[in-house]
Amino acid sequence: MKLTFLGATRTVTGSKYLLEHEQKKFLVDCGLFQGKKELRLRNWDNPPFDVGKIDAVLLTHAHLDHSGYVPKLVARGYEGPIYCSEATYDLCKILLPDSGHIQEEDAERANRYEYTRHHPALPLYTEAQARKSLQFFKPLPFGQPHFLTDELGFELFRAGHILGASSIRISHLNTSILFSGDVGRLHNPVMKPPVKIHDADYLVLESTYGNRLHDKDDPIEDIGRIVRETAARGGTVVIPAFAVGRTQDMLYYLHTLKSERRIPNIPVYLDSPMAINATGLMHKHMNDHRLSPEECADVCGVARYLHTVQESKSLNSNPMPKVIISASGMATGGRVLHHLKHYLGDAKNTILFAGFQAAGTRGDRLVKGEKEIKIHGHLRAVHAQIENLHNVSGHADYEEMLTWLESFKKSPRKVFITHGELDAAKSMKKKIEDKFGWDVIVPEYMYSEEL
Repeated sequence: MKLTFLGATRTVTGSKYLLEHEQKKFLVDCGLFQGKKELRLRNWDNPPFDVGKIDAVLLTHAHLDHSGYVPKLVARGYEGPIYCSEATYDLCKILLPDSGHIQEEDAERANRYEYTRHHPALPLYTEAQARKSLQFFKPLPFGQPHFLTDELGFELFRAGHILGASSIRISHLNTSILFSGDVGRLHNPVMKPPVKIHDADYLVLESTYGNRLHDKDDPIEDIGRIVRETAARGGTVVIPAFAVGRTQDMLYYLHTLKSERRIPNIPVYLDSPMAINATGLMHKHMNDHRLSPEECADVCGVARYLHTVQESKSLNSNPMPKVIISASGMATGGRVLHHLKHYLGDAKNTILFAGFQAAGTRGDRLVKGEKEIKIHGHLRAVHAQIENLHNVSGHADYEEMLTWLESFKKSPRKVFITHGELDAAKSMKKKIEDKFGWDVIVPEYMYSEEL
């Protein structure tokens, strides 16, 4: 087998790995590059492989940095199967059309207000193209072997990151390679922990938090404090949250705080059609999380759901204290940008980030303290309080990752560290070498190795 790294190398975005065996070619993950311009431009390049010769795509989970290039792949002519878990398929039915819709909206707005160097600006793909790509999905249950050829098969293991998130082990006779995908927290209050995996000859391992530990404090204390302080100022808390995963965590914490009367009884609004639909899937995929049916109903019911653009716009004419949860989590697009334009300029408001912020994104720049942020072609002054929670991530930190790796009963022949900024990836490499003595490398973009 030959493995080539086409994304998520020394960065947290654009996950895409090409696995070749004899005359067969497979993609593991098919994600969008996000964040820095030089990375985003790769989405527009011709892919470094013949699309027509890809035999199958395997997705670890539905987040766009792992699945968001699928519509473009299909638009370029791919017509093979796309394998994933059942919940990943349900989430992709929400996320991919929404991604196409947002790209069409962004292109239309750029053309209307002429803040583009491209004439005309075009979407990477459309909502219609995203919907077309869904016909190629083949959802599979966890723990059930599936064969790609007579001798090459794979299996999905629950990864605990979001609904449907999987680690994928591909096996050929007596040789196997495990793609960790994004590994979840060991003690998340909502999601079940990642399944322990005991063996793989090769391991492709994420390192999002390879150089950091999550704050051990209960995030509910920070969230409660921030909401109380902001409400006392007469302000609004805007939470840019990933529609899948972080939104549901935030609903859980806000429900708990309200039920225990630890925050004022101010309204909570969920202003993201995608997040609303994803939250509804909590009821369908009960085996993926820890909540009982009753708890699930209570958590999902803590917010008022805003479906229409008019409802979203009217929210910003309401001066009363409130909490607004809206996508996207790194403030790269979506309805949250309109709320940021409205609330960033007033010191009584708080913008609360609740997840990893990739380098170069608006979220990253706000967290780092920039005083002006460009939104929809115009600079906006930043006077609102900016907060960033370090203890609600859906990714395992390095201690949790090392604990997860302790389940291996034999050493992998080699570990490839991906899905982390360079410092994080190098740190994860050293920690694994020091603890286990394994052979570990941090591949570069387009690096290949014969397994």
